[in-house]
Amino acid sequence: MATQQDLSVFVRHGADGVAGMELAVEGIRCAGCMQAIESGLGRDAAILKARVNLALKRVTVEWREGALRPEGVIERLAALGFKAYPFLPSAERDSITQEEKRLLRYLAVAGFASMNIMLLSVSVWSGNSSDISPVTRDFFHWLSALIALPTAAYSGRPFYESAMRALRAGAVNMDVPITLGVVLALGMSVVETANHSQHAYFDGVTMLLFFLLIGRYLDQLMRRRTRDLAGNLAALKAETATRLAADGTTTIVPIAAVAPGDLVLVQPGERVCVDGVVESGRSEIDRSLVTGETAPAPITAGGQVHAGTMNLSGALTVRVEAAGTGTLLDEIDKLMAQAVESRSRYVRLSDRAARLYAPVVHTIAFVTVVGWIAFGLAWQQALIIAITVLIITCPCALGLAIPAVQVVAASALFRRQVMLKEGDALERLAEADLVVFDKTGTLTLPEPELLNCCAIAPETLRVAAGLAAASRHPLAQAISRAAENPAPVADTQEHRGAGLAAMVEGEEMRLGSAAFCETEGLAAQVGAAHPTASLICWRHGETCAVFAIGQRLRPDALSSIQSLGRLGLEVMILSGDRDTAVAAVAGELGIDSWKAGLRPDEKLAVLDALAARGRKVLMVGDGLNDAPALAKAHVSISPISATHLAQAAADIVFLGDSLGPVPASIRIARQARGLMMQNLWFAVLYNMVAVPIAIAGLATPLVAAAAMSGSSLVVTLNALRAAKRPPEANAEASA
Repeated sequence: MATQQDLSVFVRHGADGVAGMELAVEGIRCAGCMQAIESGLGRDAAILKARVNLALKRVTVEWREGALRPEGVIERLAALGFKAYPFLPSAERDSITQEEKRLLRYLAVAGFASMNIMLLSVSVWSGNSSDISPVTRDFFHWLSALIALPTAAYSGRPFYESAMRALRAGAVNMDVPITLGVVLALGMSVVETANHSQHAYFDGVTMLLFFLLIGRYLDQLMRRRTRDLAGNLAALKAETATRLAADGTTTIVPIAAVAPGDLVLVQPGERVCVDGVVESGRSEIDRSLVTGETAPAPITAGGQVHAGTMNLSGALTVRVEAAGTGTLLDEIDKLMAQAVESRSRYVRLSDRAARLYAPVVHTIAFVTVVGWIAFGLAWQQALIIAITVLIITCPCALGLAIPAVQVVAASALFRRQVMLKEGDALERLAEADLVVFDKTGTLTLPEPELLNCCAIAPETLRVAAGLAAASRHPLAQAISRAAENPAPVADTQEHRGAGLAAMVEGEEMRLGSAAFCETEGLAAQVGAAHPTASLICWRHGETCAVFAIGQRLRPDALSSIQSLGRLGLEVMILSGDRDTAVAAVAGELGIDSWKAGLRPDEKLAVLDALAARGRKVLMVGDGLNDAPALAKAHVSISPISATHLAQAAADIVFLGDSLGPVPASIRIARQARGLMMQNLWFAVLYNMVAVPIAIAGLATPLVAAAAMSGSSLVVTLNALRAAKRPPEANAEASA
């Protein structure tokens, strides 16, 4: 009785009733494989979406809850000729290693056989051909066949298996003409040898496979490097967790068995395995994944931790909020996958061109052989020319031209804490000529801060913060954070609309308005020094202080605005804040164009007017209250907190307090667009030059194999340049 699989643990369950699963698929080679899988799965009415990631060799499938068993997806892929299994990082690494070893074995056999057959060929033709008897010649030909036939059967397996999968699925991929060319050359050589002909091409077939396998092996290495550059976040996901029971005992369990509300123990040196709140313990956390800040951050009870971050120094007990799915790490991983799976304009163009390949190339090859025979060329020579055409026109370069750039660019952005949410966002970002910023939460940090901390005595701040900690008001919380969250003062009374009061050391302590604290004069002085700040006053007996609370500019806001100017972009501010606050920020950042006091509909009207003038607007605003403007702009970016990552309305989101990702994203987008166009033009020009040469009989199958493999490597290596620092960034650094 067959064993039943249960893959439900690998299924993602969306809030809208859509289930999905990510699968690693063996045998994906080219755009033809992508088309076979996507169209084959698309014919199933239960499947809503199937997207193939060529560079990562993964397939994402979505269906309505209850409409399909996850095991059924693997069965459908098997029917199409592709072996699939749920994606696991360790399994993928093992699969990549095995594939490389397998290709290396095939390559070694083909190379060894080629050398031996070439020696036989040299022995036959080293002397005067007229001195060689037909019997001797036939003997060497059959000896060559004895080496070449098993070598071709073994070393050609990657091409034959791929071609058979495609044909069984009713599709044609790039390995079909390669297989056809190898089989035709071998068959013709056997027939020629049986007919005692002087010509046989066993050496050519083995050398052809040798060159093709070199290209396939190097292509595999380049793809692995591309996948490594993609910064696969799944490698950061823990597979197990140490769960704490009520009696204090610990059990190591699979991460899928951990539920919200559980307690887990995170030891020093371990990666945090869940999203949650620290119940007890004190440590330092490397949160560079979340904030981009490399300095360790202290963490104590009540602090928030995220899966994938590193616990450095002390044991922590964490109350689980999300484990496995639904964590910040999971959301980022989904965005990365979505970015490289989405179809941009250039990807759709290369896909359509690659799909035309099969009928066009086979027609060209057939017309070539018929045409040469009609012109009086021997059928053997005409067939060799047709084989050359079949091999040299392989669309590998065209299929890889855009996806490889997209994967590497998405990786380069991720290293800068930037995630793409739309496939064509890179292209639209590269087209932007005007950057529009919201002020609050975008140019400034989202949480208010104490602006005059240096003017407040440390002891005064500590005592006042204790009273402030008893309030949930955001301005009071800013004072509490400035003193590193002290314990709240007990027996606090709230005076509605005025502030807080409590008896401390026999005297009343107050925190609130200037009138409530009787500090109008001091408040006027502090207000003059901080005209855009909100004022919170404090009095304890005869001692008083005034705290200026406001939103501080992001640390590198000025340098980021200057970088945008050097990139040739105009900058303006559209804000709903008051004139004085916006004018102060605009003046500090050197931005001449700004509008204040705008309602959301008025922001949309400004964006409409800019678009009517032909401007390509990049809108930068926080993803929560600027959703209409973000959706209206040509392209949009949001600085977003970890807790709101999935809800962001922008095309692109970035984490952390820095604004540096905005100009960095534009540089990378422009560089990626340039590389995409270079790759497309190279693929087109390659075929424009190579095909006529092959049709004219000026190339051999060996040359065709070398040219085809080389073209794939050229576009892949060119795509890897997207991971390098753009020239503009180097110029700015040196300046």
